Amino acid sequence: MSSTLMSRSVLALIPAYNEGHRVTAVAHAARQFLPTLVIDDGSSDDTAQHAEASGAEVFRQLPNQGKGVALRTGFRMALERGHEAVLTLDADGQHDPAEIPLFLEAWQAGHADLIIGCRDFKQMPPVRRFANTVGTWAFSWALGTHVPDNQSGYRLLSRRLIESLQDSNEQGFEFEVEMIVRCAQLGYRIDWVTIRTIYADETSHIRRGEHVKQFFRMVWQTRRKRLSQPQTRR
Repeated sequence: MSSTLMSRSVLALIPAYNEGHRVTAVAHAARQFLPTLVIDDGSSDDTAQHAEASGAEVFRQLPNQGKGVALRTGFRMALERGHEAVLTLDADGQHDPAEIPLFLEAWQAGHADLIIGCRDFKQMPPVRRFANTVGTWAFSWALGTHVPDNQSGYRLLSRRLIESLQDSNEQGFEFEVEMIVRCAQLGYRIDWVTIRTIYADETSHIRRGEHVKQFFRMVWQTRRKRLSQPQTRR
């Protein structure tokens, strides 16, 4: 597949909530590589206007429903338009759009159903480094295979994986964990690319207590499902 044809078959999807002062640069940079759709998840600021100023397409989702719902809204639009894959990145500047070609090259080389941008935890602030390290251990234990970065929102999903996720009820950040679980359960291929680890002065929209609660709910559900599956003799 030529690079031009491949870029047309992949949609860049940016869920955004109150990121008016950052989304313009992210969406503008993403548009240099892929058609770009911003889902404004009920922002109370001027996120939509700034996203539109970048030249990206903007869909306003009201009221605020969570990152998981925003992603599925974008996924449905991508499916309706015939895209073969969707690349997701955050609006807060933590994901460098200049690294989009890394995902496209990996997808073209192996057509994995899920390609995740893997960060270097050592470059994170101490609290986030600890949280990601513990989360990686717990989720890998539950899934039964090592997952080096389950929290990174910089990822590329194939059309068939997106289709399989349309019945999800996860509303928040835990939807990104469910993507990995679903991919593994279906026997689809997961691949990784190394990305920059960027932390600036962004304000997290994660409610820490609720996020931890929902994450470990996903961990426990994943563990139970894996143990309930019949073991296949090799």
